[in-house]
Amino acid sequence: MEWRKLLLLVAILALAQLAQAQSTKYGVGRTPTPEEIRAWDISIGPDGKELPPGHGTAAEGAKLFREKQCVVCHGSTGSGGPAPTLIKSDGTKKSKYPCLVPCVDDALVMSLHAQYATTMWDYINRAMPLNKQGTLKPDEVYSLVAFLLFKNGVIAENQVLDPETLPRVKMPNRDHAALAPEWKHAAPRLQGYP
Repeated sequence: MEWRKLLLLVAILALAQLAQAQSTKYGVGRTPTPEEIRAWDISIGPDGKELPPGHGTAAEGAKLFREKQCVVCHGSTGSGGPAPTLIKSDGTKKSKYPCLVPCVDDALVMSLHAQYATTMWDYINRAMPLNKQGTLKPDEVYSLVAFLLFKNGVIAENQVLDPETLPRVKMPNRDHAALAPEWKHAAPRLQGYP
């Protein structure tokens, strides 16, 4: 009979622990401060209203492309390196590196494939340079975007990109991009989409 009482006690404790785990209060973490939220609220929409002050040109971007060591990963011509292709190649040389998944090669260069130039600014600002993400100043990001857009034939070499001009850049794929269908909360994601 003693072992039944012990088993009952263990079962009650286990159920209490399970109930505690189902509680909405875990006693872990804290609410972020408004400053912490602002520091992470860095996404840039197609209209560019979140873009910070700054400006840049293709000439400034070309210099930064070398100085910031973009060439190490993306190749001296923006293609042929171990990282995704940034500048469409002339097609005569093939990279000695395998194409990363998802494969970003000449067919999917961001300057030609993205619908909005603000997408490029947002990505470079958040993710580059590798292992030093978030260290580029806004002027540097505008300059790198201008350089990549110029090298891919999207803008003129002397065009200045800033918070007003960047969102107005007419990207080659703006009207032709296939958009993922609208997702509704609790609905399963489509096959092939993250």
